[in-house]
Amino acid sequence: MRAAVTERVGSMNVVDRPDPPRPGPGEVLVAPEAVGICGSDYHFFAGELSATAGGGSGGSQFPRVQGHEVAGTITALGADCRAELELGQRVALWPLRACGHCYPCSVGRPNTCDNFELIGIHVDGGLQDLLCTGQDQVFPIGAADGAIAAMAEPVSVAVRAVRRARIESGERIVVLGAGPIGQCVALVARERQAEVLVIDLQPSRLQRSREFGAETLVWSNAEDVVRQARRWSGPGGPPVGVDATGAPAAVRAMIDLVASAGRAVQVGMSTSEVALRIGSLTEKELDLLGVSCCDADDFAEAVAVVERNGPAIRRLVSHEFSLAEAPGALRFAMSNPTEVMKVVIWNA
Repeated sequence: MRAAVTERVGSMNVVDRPDPPRPGPGEVLVAPEAVGICGSDYHFFAGELSATAGGGSGGSQFPRVQGHEVAGTITALGADCRAELELGQRVALWPLRACGHCYPCSVGRPNTCDNFELIGIHVDGGLQDLLCTGQDQVFPIGAADGAIAAMAEPVSVAVRAVRRARIESGERIVVLGAGPIGQCVALVARERQAEVLVIDLQPSRLQRSREFGAETLVWSNAEDVVRQARRWSGPGGPPVGVDATGAPAAVRAMIDLVASAGRAVQVGMSTSEVALRIGSLTEKELDLLGVSCCDADDFAEAVAVVERNGPAIRRLVSHEFSLAEAPGALRFAMSNPTEVMKVVIWNA
């Protein structure tokens, strides 16, 4: 079978590999159909995932088949798989495997497991013809095509963010960043009947946010953005701010614009440091919430969100490549951040 293998930092090649064996008990053999590429793939390819960012298994491990945003079809089932899984079924893969015995797992937070493994980071992922995984990672999805189904994983991060933020109907939410995750946060928040303002540097990205029913604001500078966002939300500022950029200026703006007793939700990943006035946290008594990967319930909800919003989610896919083009596709995405929204690699 073919596999796009990241052999070392900055080097990916499409090679022939032996087919995996037939699945064992509780395992499913999936033929990846479409694989989305995101920022963590860029960081892995560049060798920038630390042990913390890459999980308890030690960060970047080469050689590796990347790809954790995976949609495919079931080609074989091992014994004892659950009855709803069927041959030929389109599925989305929840990429996280938790250890089940660390502190986060013991308190019902397996998505923050100290020893987690991610498909495409710690174990081989979707950029290959066949992938064997545990049945717990496999979710049937009624999406019109594989590109839509592959968006279940980024949508799941948005579901996690909205749940962590406790967003309710009628609340006003400010989302900083109109990349794929910010767009998905806006979509999920709008499904909860929240009012959403999305802020980004690029007007073209904000057009997609408006298609999801959000209002928009072009980033100018932090002081002006905070002022305009608080004016939009009404007296006191919005109850929820979500940063989907990881950029220090945006994170600081989120803290400054959120109302007293509000929730500031950090989704964007970064190794940067942010200067904050400590009094912003104590005087306003903010809830400062981080968001990691999703849990199984979040992923199931993300599948439902994708099924309800397929055509809108499909419009987030900006570029499509074949598996043979995967090395160039990854380099293109990394070199053209303002042009790319979501790259999908097809197994064709």
